[in-house]
Amino acid sequence: MPDSSLAVAQPVKIILDTDPGGDDIFAFLWVLSLVKQQHASLVAVTAAEGNVTARQTFTNSKQILELTGFADIPVGRGVSLQQDLKGDSRAEHIHGADGMGNLSQTLPPATCDYSSAIQADELLIEQLNSNPGTITIVAIGPLTNLAAAEIKQPGILQKAKEIIVMGGAFYSAGNVTPTAEFNIWFNPEAANVVFDSRDDIVVLPLNVTRKLVFTQDMAETVIQSNPHSPLAQFVVQLCQFMIGTTLEYRETSGEPGFLVHDAATLGYLFYPDTLMMQRARVQIETQGEWTKGQTLIDARQCAKPQSNAWVALQVNAPSFFTNFIEDLKYLIAESDS
Repeated sequence: MPDSSLAVAQPVKIILDTDPGGDDIFAFLWVLSLVKQQHASLVAVTAAEGNVTARQTFTNSKQILELTGFADIPVGRGVSLQQDLKGDSRAEHIHGADGMGNLSQTLPPATCDYSSAIQADELLIEQLNSNPGTITIVAIGPLTNLAAAEIKQPGILQKAKEIIVMGGAFYSAGNVTPTAEFNIWFNPEAANVVFDSRDDIVVLPLNVTRKLVFTQDMAETVIQSNPHSPLAQFVVQLCQFMIGTTLEYRETSGEPGFLVHDAATLGYLFYPDTLMMQRARVQIETQGEWTKGQTLIDARQCAKPQSNAWVALQVNAPSFFTNFIEDLKYLIAESDS
């Protein structure tokens, strides 16, 4: 009988749902490094409205794929919220007017027109119906696209192998209000739909991601093998921009770095030994005047038979960054100079 431990692992099929966004971009690059190493297969990107507009997150996603040589990966344009959003509902003040540290003009232009691109919920439905039980959705923006797909075809999210979400704040303050984290707060009704869709959502919340401070020294280490490549220059400049706004908004207690919130999802998926998880029932506040978007779990000592999620409670940050840095180094070493 052959030794199954010697079998070659198949690449993890991923749909990345993202609203780039500085920390989204670093998570995006991590996925692409894992694709280059044949640990992952990025079957699609669904751009989400969030940090910047749906049109801008679509363009950003296309530009990142062009920069890294993955232009053929399909990108869906984000489902827009029905209500009008005020400027301060997004996060340009953190990520730059273009979501990319105002560096988009230095990158290759997007080759696909936004208006003719497939809508993100349709792309999700198409991929999940074609590949039931095999695709992991990594959701690192507001959950509007996933909820739209579930509403359009009830039960479609059950066809994902796994759904991993960066969002929420448990035993921790929020980052957009005193009680709410941005991705959930931006569209709490959508989050509610997603968390009601299945009983095994994986959640990487602020109480874990606030321990993941990426520094300029780390960025310099990442690019050392190919420092003059366009990708290396982009990484360093984006890091500098994000550190500036992070310090301005006092998100790292003065430590000169920025929080790579969204990368925690890939840490869970590929390096699960770096995290400690708790089974829980996550509920979303959709009605509260002061608590919109708050994520809640019941910490009382009582039976909880209706749990719907695994929530990260702790992260081994040194081990996390060992893996993160080495994988980004690989991507940049392999990029065009």
